[in-house]
Amino acid sequence: MPPFTAATAAAKVQAAEDAWNTRDPQRVALAYTEDSVWRNRDTFVTGRAAIIEFLTAKWAREQDYALRKSLWAFGDDRIAVRFQYECRDATGQWWRSYGNELWEFDGSGLMRRREASINDVRISEADRRIFGARPSGDHSDLPLH
Repeated sequence: MPPFTAATAAAKVQAAEDAWNTRDPQRVALAYTEDSVWRNRDTFVTGRAAIIEFLTAKWAREQDYALRKSLWAFGDDRIAVRFQYECRDATGQWWRSYGNELWEFDGSGLMRRREASINDVRISEADRRIFGARPSGDHSDLPLH
């Protein structure tokens, strides 16, 4: 819960990574306020129901999705994150997506605002480096490219 320390911010980032790697929209949405506002690429989403709808469509498109997040910076009620994820589309083409997220929390620790900027790079299956959820105890960061 805010205000964050280095340890609590890192724990919040890891909890988000773990939740998103379940690819369970209902579970993920519980981390957000009822009226949470998102900007994800060029899409704007408001509220838990819309978040669930957005994530359901996302993970239907982005097959074998696997994500890594790392803490970039934090303040009293805000966290900045950099992330990478890999997935394949319906044709079998693999993608690595790089991005940054800005998070703002309410006093109970639910995220009330999420802004995500994301870029996609086509990769071959041989270039993959993210395979499922992060192994327990692995705190390594991913390279930039």
